[in-house]
Amino acid sequence: MTDQINESDSERLAAVAREWTRLGVTGFGGPPAHVALLRRLVARHEWMDAHEFEDANAACAMLPGPASTQLAIFCAYRVAGPAGAVAGGLGFVAPAVVLVLALSVLFLSHGAPLWIRGAGAGAGAAVAAVAVHAARGLIGPSFQRVRADRSGTIAWLAYLLAGAAAVLVIAPALVVVLLGCGLAELVRRRPARGLTSLHAGPLVVSAAAVSAGGIAALAWTAFKVGALSFGGGFVIIPLMQGDAVHTFHWMSNSQFLNAVALGQVTPGPVVATIAAVGYAAHGLSGGLLAAAVAFAPSFSFILLLGGRFERLRQNVRARAFLDGAGPAAIGAILGGAIALGGALSETWQYPVLAAAAVALLALRRGVVQTLLGAGVVGVIAALAGAPLR
Repeated sequence: MTDQINESDSERLAAVAREWTRLGVTGFGGPPAHVALLRRLVARHEWMDAHEFEDANAACAMLPGPASTQLAIFCAYRVAGPAGAVAGGLGFVAPAVVLVLALSVLFLSHGAPLWIRGAGAGAGAAVAAVAVHAARGLIGPSFQRVRADRSGTIAWLAYLLAGAAAVLVIAPALVVVLLGCGLAELVRRRPARGLTSLHAGPLVVSAAAVSAGGIAALAWTAFKVGALSFGGGFVIIPLMQGDAVHTFHWMSNSQFLNAVALGQVTPGPVVATIAAVGYAAHGLSGGLLAAAVAFAPSFSFILLLGGRFERLRQNVRARAFLDGAGPAAIGAILGGAIALGGALSETWQYPVLAAAAVALLALRRGVVQTLLGAGVVGVIAALAGAPLR
């Protein structure tokens, strides 16, 4: 009997490694596509029923960091235990990291061929439109939770504006603002008790400790992306841009736009973009370090909390905190879109941005399709003699 159980466990682990790696290689389209692919996968094999999957999806959305990555790790955990979580998570994450690093060598090199630089400039021009598209998809579900409550609506708008203002005015403090909005919502809902167990002080101290800009600074940036970015997905962009471009000067604005485009056109989690930032800061070793630090919290959350997800979803304080941090994260994405648009360096890139906005927001084209089209326009423009930085 024991041999049969062990053989079954081994088969499940092998199936997780195989299927989750396939997702990592073919999972284009960002978090919504990843959730749909995971739902179909676990349903086809009857590994999870629909109710359990939706509960897991909701619980992962309440955690900081990349929600679709955490959902992928949790589903693998449910199928094959802790070993499955590690095997499935690595299968889902590793292809994206490898692809982003390989493309970074091409697109972030100062000696890149003209057509490569043109493709990067064209795709980078469309990134601001992709950010607005991502924010639009989050606004509806977030606002729906407070629309019946007047005071809640006012607070929601205040958090949204705070997130946008933080990106545009005090970008290095964005994490503190996100946490502050979450704490403010906790206080608003339970003013009598106040808060004694959560505060942002250690974050400020930690940020000061890495101000020199070396490996510690890169690790801190990656940690913020993986463990402190409420809202996941595109909220990591302003977090990375503030450090990579303005604080530590690892990249130019143009290179950062290229890096974001690379993270969008490759399959797998968008958070793999941090590998490009790490590469720009400290080469291949920096890219690998940044990816490892950014994804480590997702594995830790599932391995430590996977058995308590139902209680997490029903936790009133956790939901209240997310209702404050969530709209602030959406505001940060919108503020980041303004900053990304302002980072464009050539006049010809603005029509590309406008066309991408029409394609995404009016014609409802896919993100990958839009970025590839913008990259083709960039190649044509570069070969035709358009200026490039």
